[in-house]
Amino acid sequence: MNFLAHIYLSGDNDLIKIGNFMADGIRGKHFESYPLEIQKGIILHRAIDTFTDAHPIFRQSTKRLHEKYHHYAGVIVDVFYDHFLAKNWSTYSDEKLDHFVERFYQSLQDNHIILSERTKEIMPYMIKQNWLVSYQTVEGINRILTQMDQRTKNESKMRFATHELSEFYLEFEKEFTNFFQELIIYSNDKIITL
Repeated sequence: MNFLAHIYLSGDNDLIKIGNFMADGIRGKHFESYPLEIQKGIILHRAIDTFTDAHPIFRQSTKRLHEKYHHYAGVIVDVFYDHFLAKNWSTYSDEKLDHFVERFYQSLQDNHIILSERTKEIMPYMIKQNWLVSYQTVEGINRILTQMDQRTKNESKMRFATHELSEFYLEFEKEFTNFFQELIIYSNDKIITL
């Protein structure tokens, strides 16, 4: 799962959302230096990633990309799945996506002092380019994948992955829909135990 799904799956607690959002940049036990609710978000993020990576539906989606994109296939599917979440947002939330995203951006700004350095670096770009709302369109996904590809010095070829998204759009969307129902249940149960 990519940024939007991780934030969405965090429930209503802003600090859990922030921890879940910035977890990728925090290695090992370094998370223990953060406030407790941030730690919970990081633990939740790791649990979601473990559940996702092992899930047969997610693996079915990545298999479609593996020959061309190799170990980047999972990263690409994470982004594709965020696209389907953003596109079908009203299925999962009564709140409009742009309102949800604005509240999250404001929460990042309000809690700037506790953000990781990596999060502080990407936050201005994320807000200015409105990454989370841009996931709604294939063009927005293409921009995100191109930026990610540039960070790999164009080695990943992720910038081309929207070709497969367009070609297998219905298959990816169906896989996302079936998988995400299970992930919501898993995440809700996990939050209770944190």
